[in-house]
Amino acid sequence: MYPNLYYAFQDLFGLDWKFLKLVNTFGFFVAICFLVSATVVTFELRRKQQIGLLSYTEEKIMVGAPASYLDLFVNFIFGFVFGYKILGAFIIPDVLNDPQSFMLSSNGNLPLGILVGLVFCSIKWWEKNKEKLAKPEQRTIRIWPHDRVGDLVMYAAIFGFAGAKIFHNLENWDDFVKNPIEALKSFSGLTFYGGLICAGTAIILYARKEKIAIVHLADAFAPALMIGYAIGRIGCHISGDGDWGILNSHYVSTPTGQIAIAQGTDYTKALGHNFDFYASQFKNLESVRYIDIKPFWHLPDWLFAYNYPHNVISEGSRIVGCSSTQYCNQLPIPVFPTALYEVVICFFLFFVLWSLRKKLKVPGQITAIYLFLNGFERFIIEKIRVNTRYENLPFQPTQAELISSILIITGIFLFVKVTTKKAVTTI
Repeated sequence: MYPNLYYAFQDLFGLDWKFLKLVNTFGFFVAICFLVSATVVTFELRRKQQIGLLSYTEEKIMVGAPASYLDLFVNFIFGFVFGYKILGAFIIPDVLNDPQSFMLSSNGNLPLGILVGLVFCSIKWWEKNKEKLAKPEQRTIRIWPHDRVGDLVMYAAIFGFAGAKIFHNLENWDDFVKNPIEALKSFSGLTFYGGLICAGTAIILYARKEKIAIVHLADAFAPALMIGYAIGRIGCHISGDGDWGILNSHYVSTPTGQIAIAQGTDYTKALGHNFDFYASQFKNLESVRYIDIKPFWHLPDWLFAYNYPHNVISEGSRIVGCSSTQYCNQLPIPVFPTALYEVVICFFLFFVLWSLRKKLKVPGQITAIYLFLNGFERFIIEKIRVNTRYENLPFQPTQAELISSILIITGIFLFVKVTTKKAVTTI
């Protein structure tokens, strides 16, 4: 596993670039996820514009005005944070040994923060001064939906992360109550459906405000959400952020971080030796969820069982011989790599949606299919995935199973509704 890019570059290329410790692997893939998703959405919005499904709005802007105090203040704040934290990390001793704790602390380099803040402020003043007119003019410009993708992505990021964090803590309420500050500060612990619901709500409200046809915007977002989810799951798997499946009792982990086939009572012994670890997840050892599955079709063992060595959340037992002060843990018993399964499945589903987007002419159908496919995929994965269950409800579902069930039903209902409405309109 690669908790941050430093470990990836060191292992793959033999490079000892310590500044890469500041780049969390999961965060890196989330950034790629947003970039790729934004590209897909922009492409689709442009296509819909060309075939006459989307129109522009007009806005009045002031041209030639000097930089406002607000412009200068905002740029100073961005520069200050960059200098205080990012650049400060290279000056303060031993920060790169534990960059996550540093980034979440109040520590930083104050003089450097002020200096970089003033530089950013000066650059903004210079840019505005170059365009300054003797008399500022008010002009009317046309803004197409694809011009607003930057705003859409920003809203999706802010409300998506907030929603993902909120829903994760609701799902794991007992852990949150025990240590709420640590739960909120932690980089791990994000629930996709929480992000989807909150980001979706924010985008719908923004679209209404800017008079963008919501149904066409949703159809443009559907393939982007699917490929974005797939890319995000790559980050989950590579960093080992806890998004994994139930135990595969056909295997056990060796003390040095390898995987071996369980012989006789090896599985039971491994459970007993790591009782404290598993007791924090299950009521007792008898309630531990597991399946015994052997590899088939000559597929590699790691597709059926993985122990996530050096995972970013330091989950499990310590690996013998690991000399690092961080990221030296592995899962005592390998689990199903469900994040990897979702990567493969969701890339395939993206291409399905991408191939259907021009064939389905009724607005809303692509959105409906996305909701159904997303819900169905997640509902199936939940059957072999570790998650908190609501034991006071019938069948003891997980939060994801409840939401995915709603998505499946909503997708079917929406598809029937928009298709029937189109048929009636045609008649």
